[in-house]
Amino acid sequence: MSFTGEEIARQPQTWLKAASVAAEAADLLPRPGERVAVVGCGTSWFMAEAYAALRERRGLGETDHFAASEFPHERTYDRLVAISRSGTTTEILDLLERRRGRFPAVALTAGTSTPIVDAADDVLDLSFADERSVVQTVFATTALTALRVGLGEAAEPLAQAARTALDAPLPEEWLAADQITFLGRSWAHGIAREASLKMREATQSWTEAYPSLEYRHGPIAIAAPGRLVWHFGADEDGLRADVAATGAYFVDHPEDPQADLVRVQRLAEAGAVRRGLDPDRPRALSRSVILDRPGS
Repeated sequence: MSFTGEEIARQPQTWLKAASVAAEAADLLPRPGERVAVVGCGTSWFMAEAYAALRERRGLGETDHFAASEFPHERTYDRLVAISRSGTTTEILDLLERRRGRFPAVALTAGTSTPIVDAADDVLDLSFADERSVVQTVFATTALTALRVGLGEAAEPLAQAARTALDAPLPEEWLAADQITFLGRSWAHGIAREASLKMREATQSWTEAYPSLEYRHGPIAIAAPGRLVWHFGADEDGLRADVAATGAYFVDHPEDPQADLVRVQRLAEAGAVRRGLDPDRPRALSRSVILDRPGS
């Protein structure tokens, strides 16, 4: 089994561990009513989007999400949340330094001996969810679990749903699809974007992601036999019938979208192996993006 496969399989237990860590460090996470910004790069950015939407939906306070490189430095927040597996990503570190003295920042990271520890005011140690693979799976969902527990959600149902997703078969229609579009509403849109990225990284395949109701506004034009439309969360908008008319294959599951993402992670690993690719080492990618700076 690849490192990626092992890391995908670890998620139920790391989610439960994240719940304990988040409960013990509850005062480090955003408090009700605070104006919060959540940042990340790549996969971590999509987890930031999911958390921001969940927090606002619960009425706990205005919550913005940004790719770290696009943070609007003229804005002020009560708290910044930075998600970084490695703790060495240049854009995250630059942002943390630039906001120093303006508002507090907490970092969720597996890199507890890296520069992010000094750049942030507080650190939530998720080193138990660190990964050997370049492709992120277990760290990202574990960070999201910790943040969701901070919103008052329970981890055990999530972990149980993930176990179901780990045991479920991967149908041939999924493995053979020559194009996949991922859809989700509200916070599930962040999950859809992450699913799309996972398939692109691991399988070098053509994938897209959209908010569910945006799908009819153009993207449905590419739906066709041999292609797949994957909806995170229940399809409450009649998309299945529209997709069926195109001949494409429609997928949705009753589980929480985070748990359903586990299926896509498994599909990405299996698709990479099927194409003769290394799921642990995607083409042109590295575990952390560290940029050269003038004079460095």
